[in-house]
Amino acid sequence: MTRGPKPKPTALKVIRGTDRAARRNPSEPRVAPARPDPPDHLSSEARTEWQRVTDQLCAAGIVTGIDRAALAAYCQAYGRWEQAERALEAMAARDQVTAGLMIRTQGGNAIQNPLVGTANKAMADMMRYAAEFGMTPSARTQIHAEVSASDPDDPVAKYFGG
Repeated sequence: MTRGPKPKPTALKVIRGTDRAARRNPSEPRVAPARPDPPDHLSSEARTEWQRVTDQLCAAGIVTGIDRAALAAYCQAYGRWEQAERALEAMAARDQVTAGLMIRTQGGNAIQNPLVGTANKAMADMMRYAAEFGMTPSARTQIHAEVSASDPDDPVAKYFGG
């Protein structure tokens, strides 16, 4: 049963000005913002995306060390998507009929190009598992934990009265 879009992290709501006290989870875990190091296995495209998004997420105070795997999954999926799009573009240049979206098997049957599907499925599964453990910002809004003492350096602490 789907109940709508995933909730946004409270810190993001505060920054955007859409936070409403009546809808806030008072027991949302508070993890100190931090810049995680990128895993060694990231592709060059994924590393470029890692730098781009971590700069922005850190500036907003959203990303934490615990988000490393979920962020790596996103970046690797982005990198694979970029690689797949380039490969599909090259195939499209040679295939005027299906633009590379269909391929022929050795038996001569036309099938959908599986280039992107395998990588997307693996990354979607990884993100789903990360969310189950509360390792994404949106998942933390649904976790009820003991409220910890506020961090005086927390950019959103003034909004929580802590």
